[in-house]
Amino acid sequence: MTALAPGFTDPPLAAQAVFRRLLDAMARPGMVVSLEAPPAPPPLAPAAGAIALTLCDADTAVWLDPALRTAEVVAWLRFHTGCRIMGAAEDAAFAFAADTAALPFDRLPIGSDEFPDRSATAVVQVARLGAGAPLCLAGPGIETTTRLHVQGLPAGFVAWRARNHAAYPRGVDVVLVAGTQIAGLPRSTAVTEG
Repeated sequence: MTALAPGFTDPPLAAQAVFRRLLDAMARPGMVVSLEAPPAPPPLAPAAGAIALTLCDADTAVWLDPALRTAEVVAWLRFHTGCRIMGAAEDAAFAFAADTAALPFDRLPIGSDEFPDRSATAVVQVARLGAGAPLCLAGPGIETTTRLHVQGLPAGFVAWRARNHAAYPRGVDVVLVAGTQIAGLPRSTAVTEG
């Protein structure tokens, strides 16, 4: 067995820094934010690993797509966070995907009108942020509209986002990840092509 990759060097301070940057990204949809992230076992992106180290613990239900469900990633997450790895996306509080085509967006929990907080957050790894197809974003945290260029989104993502947005206040929040960069797409953000 290979040695586990380290997590945060100073967990309390590092987690606080990541949490603040993640809040910035979610409060300003479409803004690309860089995280100081420790190495994570491939194919888990460093920023996705930093999000897991910050937000997941023993009470957190995590779903991993088949690309991320390697022995190394599972062992690293369990050791550093204690999270529960779920077999079904329907049971997840957090869903991590390296292969965007394998993420079952429509099966993720969207919460209820009474408890919209019981929805999932999808951490979706893409090839690149700041390049690729443009998305037009509108909603809270955006003065009028803004554009986010993303390379590597799955076919049907914009259509799923329209259905997700229509369910507000229910819905799935999305964090797009490329290497050590993130961009937030909260459920309140309308996403269209262009």
